[in-house]
Amino acid sequence: MNFGANMQHLRMMRKNMTQEELAHQLGVSRQTISKWELNRGNPELSKIEEICALFNCSADELLFGNMRIANEAYSDIQIEPLEAFQFLQYTVISTEPEDDALNRVRQTAKELNIEHPTVIGWDFSHLSQEQTNVYHMHGYTAALIVPEGTVIDRKSIVVEERKAQNYVTITIKDPMDNPFHLVSNAYKSVFQYIHVNRYVYDHFAFERSFQKGDVAYMKIHVAIQ
Repeated sequence: MNFGANMQHLRMMRKNMTQEELAHQLGVSRQTISKWELNRGNPELSKIEEICALFNCSADELLFGNMRIANEAYSDIQIEPLEAFQFLQYTVISTEPEDDALNRVRQTAKELNIEHPTVIGWDFSHLSQEQTNVYHMHGYTAALIVPEGTVIDRKSIVVEERKAQNYVTITIKDPMDNPFHLVSNAYKSVFQYIHVNRYVYDHFAFERSFQKGDVAYMKIHVAIQ
C-alpha cells in the first residue's frame, strides 16, 4: 500500500500544505496525519472519502497508486505568468519529425533576420490510427516566437497569438538521457498538479529546450485558466 507516500505527495502538490493545515481540514490531529504518512495507521473509510474529495483523486489512486514521480532531474513545479506572445508554427508528421520541424522554423528565423530565436514545440496529436499503428508515425509542431516589431511580408506565413496567462511549469535536466520516461513523466506530474489544485487546463502546452554551460534542460509550460 502506497497510502502514506501518496498522502505526503498530495499535500506537497497542494501548495505545500502543512500537516497542521491538512489535520484542520480533516478534523483530526497533526499526529494522526503523521502516523498516516508513516503508514503506522489507516484512516476510516469516511476519512478516505474526505481525503479523495479534498485532493480530487480516487480511492484506488490514493491507496494503491504510485502518485509520486521522484527523480533528481526534475525541478519543483511552479506557476509562472507569461506575457502575450506571437508565434508562427510548422508541423511535421513522420517517424522522426522533431528535428525536421525545429530546423524548418530555425531556417525561417534566419530568413526573417531574427537573431537568437526562441523556439518552442509540442506533440501534434491529430493523427489517424493508420498513421500511428501501421506506419509508426507521430507528429511534432515547432514554433518560432516572433519578437515585437518583426516585419513579415510573406502571405504564406500565418502568425498566431497567445494571450497573457499563467502556466504550470517544470524543468528537466538532461531530458535526452531518457526522453520517453523523463518528458512523459514530467507532463504527468504537471497535469496531476493541475488536477489536485483544481485548475482548468487551457488546451495549450509547449516545451522549450535550452543550455546552461554544458548542461541541457527542457522547460515544460502548460497553460491554465
